[in-house]
Amino acid sequence: QVRLVESGGGLVQAGESLRLSCAASEGKVRIDAAGWYRQAPGKERELVARINRGGGTDYLDSVKGRFTAFRNNRLNTVFLQMNNLKSEDTAVYYCNADFRWGPNLSSDHWGQGIQVTVSS
Repeated sequence: QVRLVESGGGLVQAGESLRLSCAASEGKVRIDAAGWYRQAPGKERELVARINRGGGTDYLDSVKGRFTAFRNNRLNTVFLQMNNLKSEDTAVYYCNADFRWGPNLSSDHWGQGIQVTVSS
């Protein structure tokens, strides 16, 4: 079964940067559209950024200008570059993606989640 594997989280200080990666565990299935979500303790999961198959993006207002979603189709990986991190960015971040293989599309696959902690 194809999985999404996330990496790149960690503990940083406010103002620093992190880059999250989300890769498909098998190359025969391609990541199509994808989204990055986050969930802070006691809060609902929220959509942080979306990236479509062509690389078009949308962002949560509070991260615009600081976060950038991009993709490397050769690596079958999507990324979230997070700059100027703030303490309120602390959360578990999840990758969500659609998989495509040939004419087939399978939606709503989740990564395992990765912790991002920003100390002030």
